[in-house]
Amino acid sequence: MIVEWMTASALIGILTVSDRASRGEYVDEGGPAIRGYLGEVLTSPWEAVEQIVPDDVAAIVAAIREMAAAGCCLVVTTGGTGPAPRDVTPEATEQVCTKMLPGFGELMRQVSLKYVPTAILSRQTAGICGTTFVVNLPGRPKSIHECLDAVFPAIPYCIDLIHTGNPAPPRLETDPTRLVAFRPRG
Repeated sequence: MIVEWMTASALIGILTVSDRASRGEYVDEGGPAIRGYLGEVLTSPWEAVEQIVPDDVAAIVAAIREMAAAGCCLVVTTGGTGPAPRDVTPEATEQVCTKMLPGFGELMRQVSLKYVPTAILSRQTAGICGTTFVVNLPGRPKSIHECLDAVFPAIPYCIDLIHTGNPAPPRLETDPTRLVAFRPRG
């Protein structure tokens, strides 16, 4: 029934990638920042599927695949996007995605460069894993908000396109007083 899928909550994965946070040595700030942002911006019903994993390609790959298999239409990662040897989130994302969307990372770096010259070191990316859109974000809450403000207007429509032909596609709606999501007319 149309009414049922229109009111169903979209599942959104929030994946924190951090050795220290996964061991309980550090309080995760990135995951809560993503959750808070989505709470501010989204007006459609949604539920978070949250996980913290170490900076390890196999762990990140497994978590993204698990979230995709659970039905998440979107997985937002935080952490592991820098140039340090343990920063492997983009590599894991590329392993699970069949299509990469490099424009998301390009825009996030462009926006971040307005605030910090080291943004050029960031390797954020985005891609499609089955019917799940995956986007990598930096780890700092301020940077998370700046990057999501830049790319989130395109995310709901990207999810629409990924789910073309799906009889019950998830639909993310945003609060237009906070952020206007782009969708073509008609």
